[in-house]
Amino acid sequence: MAAARLKLKIQIMAGDEIALGPGKAALLEAIAATGSISAAARATGMSYRRAWLLVDTCNRCFAEPLVETVRGGGACLTAQGHALLSAYQALVARIAPAADDPDYARIAAALRSP
Repeated sequence: MAAARLKLKIQIMAGDEIALGPGKAALLEAIAATGSISAAARATGMSYRRAWLLVDTCNRCFAEPLVETVRGGGACLTAQGHALLSAYQALVARIAPAADDPDYARIAAALRSP
C-alpha cells in the first residue's frame, strides 16, 4: 500500500451535473492558453469529443457561457469563463492546506503500513 495522501476534489454541482471540477478547470485553462478546443483537448490528453462535451456541459450549467467559439476557428473563454475559472482556482488554493490539518494526520496515522 502506498503512503497516505489526501486528495481533495472540488466539484461544483448544478443539479445532477458537474458544472465545474478539476477536469473542466484544466480544460478551460488549456482553452485560454491555446485558443482552441481541439488543441486544449490534446494538451489535456482527452479526445476532441470529450472536450467538446465538457465545454457544452459548462456552458449549459451556468447562466452565461464560459467558452465561445471564434469566427474563423478557435475558441476562447468569455469574461465570465475567466472570472469563474479564477474563482474556482482560488477556492482550490484555499482548501489545499487541509492536507496539513491535524485531523487528516490522525486518519493517515491510523492506516495500515505499506
